[in-house]
Formats: sequence, structure tokens, C-alpha cells
Amino acid sequence: MNLNIRSNYRYAIACPTSMGVRITPEDRMAVHNSKRFIMQATSAESNVLNISSSLGKECLVLSKFIKGSPIADFIKSELRARNICYEGVEVEQGGPWGYRHQFNIADSGFGMRAPRVWNDRAGEVGRTLCADEFDLERIFGQEGVGILHISGLIAAMSEETTKCCLAVAEAAKKYGTLVSFDLNYRATFWKGREEELRDAFHRIASVADVLVGNEEDFQLCLGFAGPEAGGKDLSSKIASFQGMIQQVKEKYPNTKVFGTTLRQVISANEHLWGCLVLADGKWCVEEPRPIPVMDRIGGGDGFTGGLLYGLIQGWEPEKCMQFGWASGVLAASSLNDYGEPADEKQIWDIYAGNARVQR
Repeated sequence: MNLNIRSNYRYAIACPTSMGVRITPEDRMAVHNSKRFIMQATSAESNVLNISSSLGKECLVLSKFIKGSPIADFIKSELRARNICYEGVEVEQGGPWGYRHQFNIADSGFGMRAPRVWNDRAGEVGRTLCADEFDLERIFGQEGVGILHISGLIAAMSEETTKCCLAVAEAAKKYGTLVSFDLNYRATFWKGREEELRDAFHRIASVADVLVGNEEDFQLCLGFAGPEAGGKDLSSKIASFQGMIQQVKEKYPNTKVFGTTLRQVISANEHLWGCLVLADGKWCVEEPRPIPVMDRIGGGDGFTGGLLYGLIQGWEPEKCMQFGWASGVLAASSLNDYGEPADEKQIWDIYAGNARVQR
């Protein structure tokens, strides 16, 4: 599959994002009765980059930081350790009630106890992200970026981030960078801004080369009819998913790759996991199969990250889909909300179902 990804790039993938931290109880305890927590740097967009960065590709985060904040220092250290470069202005905190980095408080769930996630985002500095804070001509024109990845989370976070994502996408297209857009609908972000965001998401989707979302994303972000809820297992709904994506393709003919994940929850520890990819006019289907789950958060980002890595590598669509499916499984098998493969073989062993010990 030839997507005409520019060959002279420094960064394989770049993304605008609002970085924060995620705290998760140890040993899959619930938040309200746990006394020990694991902390990591996080954002949906940087999690997508993590597959490529772990496999040796240089990637770039465009963000914003609190000057002198130990949380900002922690985030930067984590990004460096994950082989992800970062750029972003530093702003003064402005006192105890000023700016800060978001906190994501996550319960992984266990058995029939469902996961729960609380977002604490008041005063989040990333909500003020502005395209003028970055030298886009240098980043996209001189250094070069293979794929710009935008998530619906950062695109919908505030009026400022919406404008930022539109401007960065425009700059990327100007310099021949491909645009990936994961719709990532969140009702709390859209409340009171439905008409404005529907227009903005349509504009980004119109320039996207890669468009990813689940059935809810395509329906609520872009207004398409999706599969009926309930009553059928995932496998029997695949034709409905394909019909929905075909509608999306007709409205966005410039998009070259469409992807969606398929998930059915058996318990917090077991899901049925599949995916669909439409590229080069051909369908690639990974039928849902059972996977063990450590923490489900980040599985979709893992899929998108694996898919984009395959596209960067110039693989055929089916291989990209398979790698994306297995990268999502890898993310779901970790308490971190991102996949961090040791090498490509680890991903392909997951796809093959080969969990034999490696010596």
C-alpha cells in the first residue's frame, strides 16, 4: 500500500496533546479502598506514539508545561524514557488555584467489578494549547514528520485546542505530512459545544488520510448511522460495521485508511477483541477472539499505534491491521495505558497466540 509518506522526515509521528499523570491502585484494587498507587505520564495521543517510539522511531509530542513543576519534570522524564521528544512552552503556575497538569485516576477493575475512571482536569494547562506556540514551518517543513496524529480528546478539550488542531493539521498537509484522526468521542467534552465540534471534526476528517473510531465515535462525532445496540454478538454485527464505514468513505473520499476496533466485555479480565480496516478498497477483518485483560484503558490507542507503525513501515493493509490488533492486546496486558513492545517479534507472537517462554 503506497500512502506517499514522505521519506525525508525526522519524526515518524507527531501529535498535539495535553500531558498529565495517571494513578492506578496496585494489584487491581479499587480506588476508594487502596492506599498504594502507581503513577505514570499519560495522554491518549502520546500513547499512540508509544508503539513506534518503542520500536526505534523518533516521535514528537507538542504540548505545554508548568514552569518549575515536579509533575512537569516527571512527565518530561517519562517521555524521554519512552523515546518520545517533546516541545512546548512553559507557563507560570500562578499560585495554588492556577494552572496544573491533569490527573487521571483509574481503577482497572477485576472480574465482575467494572473499571472506573475519574478525570480531574480543572485548571489543565493543556487546554490553552495554541498553534502559534510551535515553529510549525521548522517542524513540518524542515525537520519533517511522517504522520501527524490527532485525537478527538485534544480536538474537543477547549476552544483553544480545537483551533490548535485545525491549524496544525493545515500545516501538516501543506508540507506533505499524512494526517491520522482518531475520533475518540467524550460526551463531557462535547456538552454545550455540539454544533461547533461537529463542524471542526468534519474539517479535520476531510483532510485525514487515516480515520479511526468505534461505532459510537462515527455516529456521535460525524453523524453516521451505526449498528443497532444489543441483541447480537460482535461477529454478527461485522457487516453493519462495514456498512457504516462505507458511508464514511463516501463522505470522506480523500481518506485512504479506515479502522475500527470491535470489543465485547465478558468481564474486566476477559474481552472479545477484533478490528476492521478498509484500505485500497479492500476489507481486512480480524474476527473477535477472547483476550485476557490486565487493564483495558489504552487498548484502542494501542491498536491505532500499531496500525500507524505498519503504515510507516509500508506494510500491506492486512499486516498493518494484524499488528494493530496485537498492539492493542499488548496495551491491555499492562497496568500502563500504553503498549511498550520490546521488539516486533513480541507483537507478532501475540498475534499468533504464542505465549511460550522466550529464552
